[in-house]
Amino acid sequence: MSKFKVERVKFRPQILLCPQIPKPMHGTAPRVVLGQQWWDLTRREAYRSTSYHCLACGINQGECPERRLLEGHELYDIQYAIGRLNYIETVPLCHYCHNYIHAGRTMALMEQGVYTARKAAAIMNHGDKTLYEAGLSKLPPYTGPMAWWGDWRLVVFGQLYEPIYKTEAEWKAHYGGLESEKLDAD
Repeated sequence: MSKFKVERVKFRPQILLCPQIPKPMHGTAPRVVLGQQWWDLTRREAYRSTSYHCLACGINQGECPERRLLEGHELYDIQYAIGRLNYIETVPLCHYCHNYIHAGRTMALMEQGVYTARKAAAIMNHGDKTLYEAGLSKLPPYTGPMAWWGDWRLVVFGQLYEPIYKTEAEWKAHYGGLESEKLDAD
């Protein structure tokens, strides 16, 4: 894969180190609460902001492995102790970088047969290589204080949104077919 330099764009491989989204906030995202029209406009603006290159690895969308399109990914500031998931921005990522960030989901999809073991390994190798080339290392999962399930809120443009799943039992009922330990990595 070739890497392209895009004028005025500073690539950010550290995006691959996004912290885990806590279970109470799974499925609660700006794209959900603000709707499809907002999401389509926001992600298209993100793609244009990098001249259609992945913000993490720098690859042009036409050169992306597996999918020749970019994907939008929401970045957050997560305050685990008080239960706040503060939306910062939407960034463009290639399919591999996006799936690397959501490694738990990627592994669960492999176990379900949606992704082959070869594809999952290629995703992990791509992300690891991108981090290595940037002099970055994986971070350990968050293990500090965690807010109670019902205290969690998504914050988008100052507005607070409650979790879709009101209890862990509701969460488990929805994600029952996927291993919860794997989803915790998302």
